[in-house]
Amino acid sequence: MNFPSKLIEDAVTEISRLPGIGKKTALRLALHLLKQHEAHTEALSLALTRMRQEIKYCKICHNIADEEECSICKSHRRDGSIICVVEDMRDVLAIENTNQFNGKYHVLGGVISPIQGIGPEELKIDSLVARIDLGMNSEPVREIILALSATMEGDTTSFYLAKRLKDKGVKVSTIARGIPVGGELEFTDEVTLGRSIMTRINYSSE
Repeated sequence: MNFPSKLIEDAVTEISRLPGIGKKTALRLALHLLKQHEAHTEALSLALTRMRQEIKYCKICHNIADEEECSICKSHRRDGSIICVVEDMRDVLAIENTNQFNGKYHVLGGVISPIQGIGPEELKIDSLVARIDLGMNSEPVREIILALSATMEGDTTSFYLAKRLKDKGVKVSTIARGIPVGGELEFTDEVTLGRSIMTRINYSSE
């Protein structure tokens, strides 16, 4: 693709690094921004810069946040006795959009994947166990919902977590398999995902 300007070419190159955006789409976006009022482009640039520099991760659940604790963990309206374990923050957003869950979350930051060199120690598993142990002294955690994608990596992670939590005295359940095998949670429609949360079943690691 030939560009009339090196500045346009550089912008297209950077935009096309985003997932799902090819060079043609990147060019269309770059030209769109070029046609906009300068203040609009500056506002976008500032928002992205602030997001990158100022975003925090909740010290309790590891979800994205503006402060030390996210709004979900701080909310007294949420049921802290139920913790939904997910792979990343995109899954939190997907479940929240169903309006079917009123508990709290724990973001692992990935799933166990030996092929990619990701083991249990790379995930936020120890802090999950610590939350359960701490809950015994304050608000007891009575249920852990494993809401991981129905992939080999997701199933491996669920199996590991169930084994790890076996002697913690908490109920371990998993979302119902309305989610297609091999499916990613974030791409599942809200109705199916909501029903899967509501009709969750006990998880057995035997």
